[in-house]
Amino acid sequence: MHLSTAHLIFRVFPVLALVSTLAVPAAAASLRPFKDELFSYQTVLETADGGDYRVVDYQEMRDINGRDQVPERRAKRAYVSLGVKGDQANETIDTGGRPLDVTRVGAQRGASFSVIFIHGRGGDRRLGANDWSFGGNFNRLKNLAVENGGVYYAPSVRSFDDAGVADIAGLIAYAEQQSPGKPVVLACASMGSLICWGITRNPQAVAALKGMMIMGGPADQTFSKSAAYSKKLPIFFSHGSADSVYAAKDQIALYRSLKAANYPSRFVLFQTGSHGTPVRMTDWRDALNWIGLD
Repeated sequence: MHLSTAHLIFRVFPVLALVSTLAVPAAAASLRPFKDELFSYQTVLETADGGDYRVVDYQEMRDINGRDQVPERRAKRAYVSLGVKGDQANETIDTGGRPLDVTRVGAQRGASFSVIFIHGRGGDRRLGANDWSFGGNFNRLKNLAVENGGVYYAPSVRSFDDAGVADIAGLIAYAEQQSPGKPVVLACASMGSLICWGITRNPQAVAALKGMMIMGGPADQTFSKSAAYSKKLPIFFSHGSADSVYAAKDQIALYRSLKAANYPSRFVLFQTGSHGTPVRMTDWRDALNWIGLD
């Protein structure tokens, strides 16, 4: 993958890390555009809730075959900007007794914001760091982070249980310590959403988060009992209507219950999209701007 590698162990201490003198300046609350003409949503078929619920047109022939040089494996060159690789490194951090492998893209310290992506079953940090897969959508996220003075972390999750949740809670604490007072957004895809739902029950981790994204994941019917619910942590959902792994109707039902309680939430449904569609088609800039990075 041509990554620079730092064989370092960063320990998560209870005190805040000092901001580097090389820290990047704070970014504006709204992320600057990056290839919006290629990555913004296609035709919106339906809207509700003042625009917070949207059904977006998805067509496999256009959105996979027309976007990829090799379908589902390599995006066309126009969708990828590789200069960001100079800001990318593999690192290992200590999350409280267990080392966690991460790919970091962007400022190590003093970032304007942090985004953490959690992969699903069978993945590792390489999935979230792959420039060419999923139509180049992770490459766009990397560029959005770097161009706006932020940092993006793609960790390798070893288990989707309490131990995995504890690892990511440690990474959230690490991100907060590296960039004190700056927003942290946790995004989870597929089975990785179990990590997100677990984090919602960790008051310390929730306190450090600005928002959460659930992409093609399972619904948590007991979310209303969590620390995140009490805080009203904004949640962005994206899902494929034809998802055969986690039914869209379950996630839509959760979203509607949140809306009924005046909870800050947004839902993008990709019409005819399958299980992997949200990772490919979610507009990162749109979602992060809605959550707010100020």
